[in-house]
Parts: sequence; C-alpha cells; structure tokens
Amino acid sequence: MLARGAVTLVNAAGKLQTLQVSLLADESKDTVDHLEPYGFTSNPPIGAEVLVCFIEGDRSHGVAIAAADRRYRIQNLNAGEVAIYDNAGHSIKFTSTGIVITGNVTITGNVDTTGTLKNNTKDVGSTHRHSGVTAGGANTGNPV
Repeated sequence: MLARGAVTLVNAAGKLQTLQVSLLADESKDTVDHLEPYGFTSNPPIGAEVLVCFIEGDRSHGVAIAAADRRYRIQNLNAGEVAIYDNAGHSIKFTSTGIVITGNVTITGNVDTTGTLKNNTKDVGSTHRHSGVTAGGANTGNPV
C-alpha cells in the first residue's frame, strides 16, 4: 500500500501537481498526484524522496503524500520552531526569539510596522534623523 521512491519529474502546471516517481525494484509511475497541505506548495527537486500511497493496494493510481529532500533540510531547530526553505539556501525561520529571513526579499504592497525598523543597526523608522538637512528639495545626508 505504501512505497518509497524518488522524484524523477514534476509537472507543476496543473491545479493538482503531478510527479513522475521511481519506486523500488525499478518500478516507475507517471502522473502520481501530489497532495500538499492547504496553503503550502513546493516543487520538489529531482531526486527528492517521496512516499506514495496506493489506495487498497491498487498500483494503477498512486498518490504522493509526502516529498522531502534531506540534501537541503534545515537542521537543529529548537523544539517548537518552524522553517520554510528551498534548495537555493533561502529560508524563513520562526524561532523562539523571532523571525529570521535569509535571502533577498521582495515585498509587493504596503508594509506596516510596529516597533523599530533597522537597517545595518540604523533606525530607519519614523524616528530616525539625518545630518545636513536643509529646507526645500535638497537631499539629506546619511542617517546618524
């Protein structure tokens, strides 16, 4: 009813992603539905491990219930911490001390903050100051 294998091809274009998988004993299955948790999606890299369920043992239509890749998995999280990551080294970690984002960030839309917003230890929020301020359309100096 369950088989372990590896991803050999991904079709992420449809409303439900499908995988081609290589299973034990040189068995290959095409168009295996990849069921993902609501609100989360990923395109597992070729070679990622997969667990395929065959309902009532019927090997004609498998359903991938998990895909994982130990090559890229973030290790050593503390109890209760969560991370989202990819194979390029980008990640969002929800740690016990706050949220840590690794990689470039593009934000579309408005950003509302509460607290202090810093860039390289400089306050860039509403209370920051600049040197060399002059009245009119001139540019200011660097933050102090």
